[in-house]
Amino acid sequence: MAAYPTPHIAATPEDFAKTVLMPGDPLRSKYIAENFLTDAKLVNNVRGVQGYTGTYEGKKVTVMASGMGIPSIGIYSWELYNVFGVENIIRIGSAGSIHPDVKVRDLVFAMGASTNSNYARQFELPGTFAPIADFGLLSAAVKQAEALGASYHVGNILSSDTFYDAQEDANERWIKMGLLAIEMETAGLYMNAAKAGRKALGMFTVSDHILTGDALSAEERQNTFTQMMEVALKTAAGLDQ
Repeated sequence: MAAYPTPHIAATPEDFAKTVLMPGDPLRSKYIAENFLTDAKLVNNVRGVQGYTGTYEGKKVTVMASGMGIPSIGIYSWELYNVFGVENIIRIGSAGSIHPDVKVRDLVFAMGASTNSNYARQFELPGTFAPIADFGLLSAAVKQAEALGASYHVGNILSSDTFYDAQEDANERWIKMGLLAIEMETAGLYMNAAKAGRKALGMFTVSDHILTGDALSAEERQNTFTQMMEVALKTAAGLDQ
């Protein structure tokens, strides 16, 4: 096990809750801490990747950014699981819909995370690994979404290494496989959780629709995903920790 602080997280295990909410954007981390957590304390700011720990409904919760892409969340989630003793990571991010029934502002829960990344090669498995969510976290989050009256979808998503893909028909191939949306981190998170024997869940607010062109602004993405934030926070607060 690596020692702390790490090159990426200047904190101690006591600084973190057992459950970490992980948006990609550091400003979204700051927004959640300032608007939802009580007595939030900045526990990490290395490279501007802000992490805050406070309480929500009386339970200790941490929110810390992951940055963009599987390599970035791969570093932070590995260290949180293996160095700082975190048990659950709930990724809360934006995603682009590639399904006609999944609308802008809908919530998507990643039951599975397909990927075009080679992240799994490091494990040298004799086959293809299927990155999946922890069922306990998934079912708890879905119950919270239903209680809040959210429009949500559960299924397979794509964690893509490419935001600008050289293959013009790449999305069409994934659409034919019934995927709901595209983002860039969750498959790596699920693999790290599996290897560490910990739990993970990816949930998203649909920020744009790749098929229709509907989209939210950057400011709306940062500040208006409140329903997803509440679902994640209430899920974290309801865990036995």
